[in-house]
Amino acid sequence: MALHLVLFEPRIPQNTGNIIRTCAVIGAHLDLVHPLGFSIDEKHVKRAGLDYFDKVNVTQWENTQSFLEAKKNEKLFFFTTKALKSYHEANYEVKGDTYLIFGREDQGINEEILVQHKEQCVRIPMKKELRSLNLSNSVAIAAYEYLRQINFAGLEEKGHLHRLDWAD
Repeated sequence: MALHLVLFEPRIPQNTGNIIRTCAVIGAHLDLVHPLGFSIDEKHVKRAGLDYFDKVNVTQWENTQSFLEAKKNEKLFFFTTKALKSYHEANYEVKGDTYLIFGREDQGINEEILVQHKEQCVRIPMKKELRSLNLSNSVAIAAYEYLRQINFAGLEEKGHLHRLDWAD
């Protein structure tokens, strides 16, 4: 069982760096689907990902079609503002790998892909007059809902640096 956070054609290196950091602290894999809007070696990605870059398993895919073909039998969830079902209504089963998929910052996921996978599309609720959340924020929200549903398996629930004993 593994959580994969998938970015289709990300454009902003700082977002990807932030997502690398999220992947590291929760033990998720990162799937980057080309073309990217930056070099993976770009200093902005590494700066935003801090010293976590080497702690994340990253798989790079040539394009969306190669990813979708390889993962067609996996548990896929496509995050889009166009979905009817909210992300918290999805059932992120523990069996096998789970893929939470996010589109480009400027365009989202290609509508053809969404139509082909409409039962697997979910959204994060927000005000209807606003476009969308920041990509790295959306990824974190989705990842932590997945983790909540599996009871934060494999994660330390209490503070790991200094534990405070509030009871006297």
